[in-house]
Amino acid sequence: MTREPYPAAPRGETVDVLHETPVPDPYRWLEDSDSAETAEWLLAQAELFKGESEPQRFKERIAELLRSGSVGVPAWRGGRYFFSRRTPDQEHAVYYVVEPDGTERALIDPMEIDPSGLTTLDAVQPDKEGRLLAYQISVGGDEESILYVMDVATGARVEGPIDRCRYSPIAWLPGGEAFYYVRRLPSTEVPENERQFHRRIYLHRVGTSTEDDVMIFGDGMKMTNYYGVSVSRDGRWLQVSASEGTAPRNDLWIADLSVTPVDGPELKPVQEGVDAQTGLLFGRDGRLYVHTDRDASRARICVADPSKPGYESWRDLIPQDPEAVLSDFAILDDLERPVMLVGWTRHAISEITVHDLETGERVGEVPTPGLGTIGGISERPEGGYEAWFGYTDNTTPPTIQRYDARTGETTLWATSPGAVEVPPVRTEQVVYQSKDGTDVRMLVISPVDGGGPRPTILYGYGGFGISMTPGYSASVLAWVEAGGVYAIANLRGGGEEGEDWHRAGMLASKQNVFDDFHAAAEHLIATGVTTADQLGISGGSNGGLLVGAALTQRPDLYAAVVCSAPLLDMIRYEQFGLGATWNVEYGSAADPEQFGWLMGYSPYHYVEQGVSYPATLFTVFQSDTRVHPLHAWKMCAALQHASSGERPILLRNETEVGHGARSVSRSVDLAADTLTFLARYTGL
Repeated sequence: MTREPYPAAPRGETVDVLHETPVPDPYRWLEDSDSAETAEWLLAQAELFKGESEPQRFKERIAELLRSGSVGVPAWRGGRYFFSRRTPDQEHAVYYVVEPDGTERALIDPMEIDPSGLTTLDAVQPDKEGRLLAYQISVGGDEESILYVMDVATGARVEGPIDRCRYSPIAWLPGGEAFYYVRRLPSTEVPENERQFHRRIYLHRVGTSTEDDVMIFGDGMKMTNYYGVSVSRDGRWLQVSASEGTAPRNDLWIADLSVTPVDGPELKPVQEGVDAQTGLLFGRDGRLYVHTDRDASRARICVADPSKPGYESWRDLIPQDPEAVLSDFAILDDLERPVMLVGWTRHAISEITVHDLETGERVGEVPTPGLGTIGGISERPEGGYEAWFGYTDNTTPPTIQRYDARTGETTLWATSPGAVEVPPVRTEQVVYQSKDGTDVRMLVISPVDGGGPRPTILYGYGGFGISMTPGYSASVLAWVEAGGVYAIANLRGGGEEGEDWHRAGMLASKQNVFDDFHAAAEHLIATGVTTADQLGISGGSNGGLLVGAALTQRPDLYAAVVCSAPLLDMIRYEQFGLGATWNVEYGSAADPEQFGWLMGYSPYHYVEQGVSYPATLFTVFQSDTRVHPLHAWKMCAALQHASSGERPILLRNETEVGHGARSVSRSVDLAADTLTFLARYTGL
């Protein structure tokens, strides 16, 4: 089969010299997304992709499997509770309130706000009494959250729009008259290339102009800092945290709002300059509960006195487990013997244990529906004996489970609303050895009738301490139902085995992630699951970097690659999108030693002339303000120029959508295109 000629992409002669090392960048011109040359090249790539993507498979089946819908964990405020749900025919989940008498009302329907489907609901936070609701929306995938406040009883907007609120927590004070929030400085006050940074914490009084908001924190601190802010349930304690970009560490302060003004709180340090992540919960019993990975890579819970919150006064309540990561906890205290529910992931599989609140002694466990993922243990803010949590696994759409601590029973509280016939699959967790002998786990989902080798997709992420845990996926099920195998590797860089596991795959150790991935592929081949000619790989964002490195380091090992919203030029990544916040994960090209790490694997700089590269599809999103699509554009041009093989290098460039949330129909189209491509070049 002779493929179509690739669109012309002139190779420039740009070479930067960094730390006495020449760094060629022949496609620098593609960084200008507004130029006529880039627009013309993108149009030509779209035509090429269109010709290669037909006929599309999988679309109907993926759409069917997504008709399961979804349901979210409830948040209780006063007598009301709030939750999200997506029914089979909805493009986006709708946010609801349920009154004390059981009456249910829709509060925010993104499709009512914008019938085009381009508006997404980014975040919600009811006030402490459940009377007001702060919510954030953005348009076209840009994630530039605009903040509004709604009166829950009437549905009327009482506040907003307030702009520059991307990634802003909302911390309500009692009574709903004011809240703390995070907002970037106005663009007029910062250089153009720094507009995504420079956050501050403000106090806003509902009904007043944002011009009157009081800045309470963040002045003079690092440009790339992210801030957390929360107020205890009784309104007495303010908690403020600061992290440098996405660094796995934070500084932490508290203020007693009963003795210090809300618009000028006197913040006392809990943790400063310490390489650890810590969060606090002010208990109804007057104790301070500390969730930390300080001196505990897999995390522990300590208790302290809020008036003496420093490290020297912390006392272990739930110590670190030798092999499970402590992820979450909730307190149920309307019982003769109050308890703490503790959420864990053991090798990426979730469980919940029950402990005496006073001593930490384990007194039981919460029954869960299976070997899957538990999300967000939630209790009533005023106390109680019930908890709610989300549950999903590879064949179960999201459900909400209710646990009753009086009886010790878990019951199904809410299901995803759509009835879907899920295909039978076999799921097993395997252990394999990486290049340096490290044991790595991988979930392998395959048809129940076994047999092989089969066309296989290997998926991975390996970064930022994010764990790959079991979950309902229409793409995975459609692929396996069609006769393929889907494998998900728990690579270093993730959080599956705690913070040490994360750090074993970041900065100078990033190559471990790629080695773990190559070893996963070799294990699948060696055990007869698949062959190199039938093996496709897939990853997005940091996982796009992963598969970009995999295809350049081991082009012989993979038949097909889908690389989505990737980072690929690791020498210039800090200059675009949110890249400057990630140098704490990857390192900075400005530092000679760190430049050496990055140059050692940067996929764009690893492309070699005359190599027969795997069939590769880049999927990128024009409104992506996290990872600029220029990474994929430049890499696509480089591979099209260099590859000596007949397998195609293609670009799927989508407009009016970004890095994160999207409508269901957009998700179906993307999934169908990627599976069609992988099926074609793995032989499914």
